[in-house]
Amino acid sequence: MSCCAPGVQSSVEQLGSLEKDDETLLAVSSDLGNGKKQLELAVPDVSCAACIATIEKALNKLDMVNEARVNVSSKRVRVNYSVGKGRPSDITEAIINSGYRTFLLDPDADNKSDKTLSELVRSLAVAGFATGNIMLFSISVWAGADPVTRDFFHWISAMIAIPAVAYAGRPFFRSAFHALRAKSLNMDVPISLAVILAVFMSIYETLNSNPDAYFDAAVSLLFFLLIGRTLDYLMREKARGAVRNLARLAPKNVMRIKNKGERELIKVSEVEPNMILEIAAGERVPVDGEVISGISDVDLSLVTGESVPEQVKKGDILLAGAANLSGVLIMKAKKRAADSFLARMISLMESAEGSKAGYKRIADRIATIYAPAVHLLSFVTFLGWGLLTGNWHMATLNAIAVLIITCPCALALAVPIAHVVAAGRLFEAGIMMRDGAALERMAEADHIIFDKTGTLTKGTPVLQEQFFGDKKLKKRAASLAAASRHPFSVVLAKSVKSLEPISTKEVQEIPGLGIEAKLDDGIWRLGRAEFCNVRKEKSPKSGSNVWLSHNGKPVAGFSFDDEERKEAKYIIQILKGKNIPMSLLSGDREGPVKALAERLGIEDARYSLTPKDKVEILLELSRQGKKLLMIGDGMNDAPALRAAYVSMAPSSAADIGRNAADFIYTRDSLDAVPFAMHLAKRTSRTVLQNFALALTYNTIAIPLAVLGYASPLFAALAMSSSSILVTLNALRLRFGGNDILLEKNIKAKARNSGKNLQKLSAIKKVPVR
Repeated sequence: MSCCAPGVQSSVEQLGSLEKDDETLLAVSSDLGNGKKQLELAVPDVSCAACIATIEKALNKLDMVNEARVNVSSKRVRVNYSVGKGRPSDITEAIINSGYRTFLLDPDADNKSDKTLSELVRSLAVAGFATGNIMLFSISVWAGADPVTRDFFHWISAMIAIPAVAYAGRPFFRSAFHALRAKSLNMDVPISLAVILAVFMSIYETLNSNPDAYFDAAVSLLFFLLIGRTLDYLMREKARGAVRNLARLAPKNVMRIKNKGERELIKVSEVEPNMILEIAAGERVPVDGEVISGISDVDLSLVTGESVPEQVKKGDILLAGAANLSGVLIMKAKKRAADSFLARMISLMESAEGSKAGYKRIADRIATIYAPAVHLLSFVTFLGWGLLTGNWHMATLNAIAVLIITCPCALALAVPIAHVVAAGRLFEAGIMMRDGAALERMAEADHIIFDKTGTLTKGTPVLQEQFFGDKKLKKRAASLAAASRHPFSVVLAKSVKSLEPISTKEVQEIPGLGIEAKLDDGIWRLGRAEFCNVRKEKSPKSGSNVWLSHNGKPVAGFSFDDEERKEAKYIIQILKGKNIPMSLLSGDREGPVKALAERLGIEDARYSLTPKDKVEILLELSRQGKKLLMIGDGMNDAPALRAAYVSMAPSSAADIGRNAADFIYTRDSLDAVPFAMHLAKRTSRTVLQNFALALTYNTIAIPLAVLGYASPLFAALAMSSSSILVTLNALRLRFGGNDILLEKNIKAKARNSGKNLQKLSAIKKVPVR
């Protein structure tokens, strides 16, 4: 939608008198150093590119402002300003004077309910109920009801329409009022004016027993516009969930060890550098720090994306968000929570999301000239008819007709209705769309970035081979592994049908190292190379290894790797056949990454990357003019998914990865990639067709209204007809041959995933780009 939507007052604390309280505004500003500060405020009324441009333009006029950026998804404005060049209250006054409310951010906002969606849904329900009932009475009038019956139906329609318009029109009336108060126009002003004039003119016609009334025009206009506005709000609100869920990973409290060994539970926000903290098994690391005591397995998937736990010991660095799995760790804090790795992850995601806030739809681009042009045309029509004919009643009707017939219903529905139909088509193919604008970006993607673990692979370890020792020792190793819940141990234990009976009293699991069993024939160990005294034995270059030792001597070695997706090679070949460049970015080690890239045929493979490294690579490729499609699943991929031009994640991904992605494919198969790209192309063409239909409608309908050939009722019908035409055109996305053929071929390929690729060559004939 290109209209300005109402905000969410429940999620923020209103500034009120604080808008001039410089002391308070300075206190909530972040210090950036060098005399600069950053102030972040909520601006709940923003919903489109026109809103963004208005606020940013007003702020950038201030000498004290170095940079101002509005994020339409989170409905926030971030202002970088210089202290001493002005008052902080100048910032809030500039926002208010531009016609938008501004609020202090509420730290507990995420725990409060958002009333905007419920308001839109209720308004839509009321408008729909009123439209249906008034149309029933209008049919009787059109059918030639006698004057008494006609007047009776008009009065019933009035009793339905007046309260319905007053209630359902609040989102538009409120937005129009704010715009007019700021001495500006937005697209809600002509909408509000048309609805109000239609209602008052209908009341006038009813009081004078005239044959025509236009209550149906007023309520149907609201109903169609509310459909688009509700859909648009739902799409934008989805984007806010990723940052909220990432923030929830941070623990609220942590155990602090004082100088005398006393323990104290403190809030994470109270942690200062050099504090000594205790991280128990099962807890997440609250801040960045260094291990000073203890050994444990730690889940670093948030950092590296790899599901295999890593051992940490004294001297190792821990990053906030990592999960301690087995032993107790004592660590020294290196940074505050606000400066930790998890906080940087959140900042990366918000920055990446903010960079998309400037994305403009075609409807938004014409918003700045649409409203003034409509009002001018309606006013000229009123004056022209009044002065030429002297019939000011007819002049008023024609002016109202111009306002109604030019209401941007078809134009506003052109994008969201196509996205809704496409979303349904994608859902049938097992793909969920989280952001409507992502379809437009998907259609333009020209470079694909793959993550490794959980994307090109299944993210679960598999036993590759026993590369060292007597094969009979596999049963002994599996029997020891049965005493552990480590992912490698579980897989190894399941690889043998019958296990040797070993008493759990004889087995001890040493956190971060492995399993030790004191049996009748000596001491057996299963675990890491150093735990089993491995020195000179050669290990496979790829995969991870587990060793078995007897009385300190290595006697067997087992290689594990991540299971490759069966369809991955086929999909890579399809995309390569369409000349789409691809890259593999992974936090895993060099060996496994290069081996997988070689098997799949991906030339550009990079390894040992942190989340920040991935984002920097994506930004560098973006600066080269590439429009990147990022496909990943781990928590560590979330910033990269946000930074990419468009992104996808499997349903098996971590919550953060799913919430950061634009598309989620639920059938756990890479087949979704070419299918989504293909449908996105069709949707993009459909949107352009819808705009062409809407513009053609306006080209024909507006002159008719200006020349007096369209009554307000005809104008409402024409406006509704244009909306129906746009909707029917969008529904063509549910049909058509190419995308169905592609889906059928993909399903056939999935059924024959073990067969020769040559037998599936037909899929390559279907257009993907």
